[in-house]
Amino acid sequence: MTEAAAPRPPVTFPLDEATLTAARRALPLGLCPECYGRLFGRLGHGLSNPERSARLAAALGEALPSPDGACRLCRGAFDRWETWTQRVRAAATGLEWHRFACGSRWDPEILAHEETLWVEVGSAFGESARGAFNRELGKRLEVATGAVGGPDRPDLVFLADLPAGRVEVTVLPIYFAGRYRKLDRTLPQTRWPCRRCEGRGCDRCGGTGKTYPTSVEELVAAPFLAATGGTGTRFHGMGREDIDARMLGGGRPFVLEIDRPHTRTVDVGATAAEVNRTAEGRVEVLEMVPAVAAEVVRVKEAAPLKSYRVTVRGEAPEAKINEALAFVAGRAIAQRTPTRVAHRRADRVRTRRIVAGRLVEAAQGRFTLDLRAEAGTYIKEWVEGDGGRTEPSLAQLLGVPLSVEYLDVLEIHDREG
Repeated sequence: MTEAAAPRPPVTFPLDEATLTAARRALPLGLCPECYGRLFGRLGHGLSNPERSARLAAALGEALPSPDGACRLCRGAFDRWETWTQRVRAAATGLEWHRFACGSRWDPEILAHEETLWVEVGSAFGESARGAFNRELGKRLEVATGAVGGPDRPDLVFLADLPAGRVEVTVLPIYFAGRYRKLDRTLPQTRWPCRRCEGRGCDRCGGTGKTYPTSVEELVAAPFLAATGGTGTRFHGMGREDIDARMLGGGRPFVLEIDRPHTRTVDVGATAAEVNRTAEGRVEVLEMVPAVAAEVVRVKEAAPLKSYRVTVRGEAPEAKINEALAFVAGRAIAQRTPTRVAHRRADRVRTRRIVAGRLVEAAQGRFTLDLRAEAGTYIKEWVEGDGGRTEPSLAQLLGVPLSVEYLDVLEIHDREG
């Protein structure tokens, strides 16, 4: 048994004397039924503009004059629906789409003339030609394609350029969210353009335009680009680890954005498995799912605690290391922008905290710590001191020079609390 269709809202179209007077003034203007009815398009509900025209003509007891040639306002734009529908479908050739939005570009003189007519006839209920055209084109595309029109997360946005007689199409990105583990200490998170040529290619970078041969972004993106036919990517991580640091544990949350995809229906599990096969030993992705643009904001704005394991070169008694860790736990530290990133980040002092720390092991000339710290803490600089730019640093507390040998991110605590 099929479910009964929802009843249509009742048709309302109040015709008071002021409306009829304005309608009578508009009769000799040479407008098509669409444009004539649109003079009162924001009055009443449940009618198309041609139906409004018919109601007004009946109430006035007069026939609506037929325009001599094309309508003097829209110049026949509302008579060419089949043409515009075909142009839209041609513009979307080769693209998968299920949702869409419509826009239009008009001759400014037409839009200005339309507003002048509202004043001349005395109507306070006019609807713009642009808005009506977008709505009616959307209705016809829904019937012709089965896709859903509207502003809610469209796959494609069509712009009908009426003066030029063509349709422009904007392909909206698609998004995939997941977590990555980085097992290779030579990988940056994202593509790193060569500083000398700024990505154009030069002798220094061997013509690649890159400082490093590849990145987490490129290894993850390649199978997804192949599956979608996209033209490029953007990689949005919940923070980033140093190039020579591993990202372990449950992985770092990220969103992969695919530009101009031709295919939007993707077997995410199979594509993620291909990432793990081709990047084995370097990068692993977990929990990959389709996502929406809002997920980028959530990932970028999150600031969870992070756990680290750091191996430090330097001589210090275990008791003094434990004393320093107890002293710093929960205490604010001031970190001026590190020397190593000062060329690309604002020089300012940030307050962060080492929430907790413990000594894992100590041997001749080195020791290993587990730390939990606030997001944005520069762990290497806290250990080494960065020439006094971090205070207090572990080197300062121990009174000996220290250097970081290895650094791993053990966990991103975004699922706590």
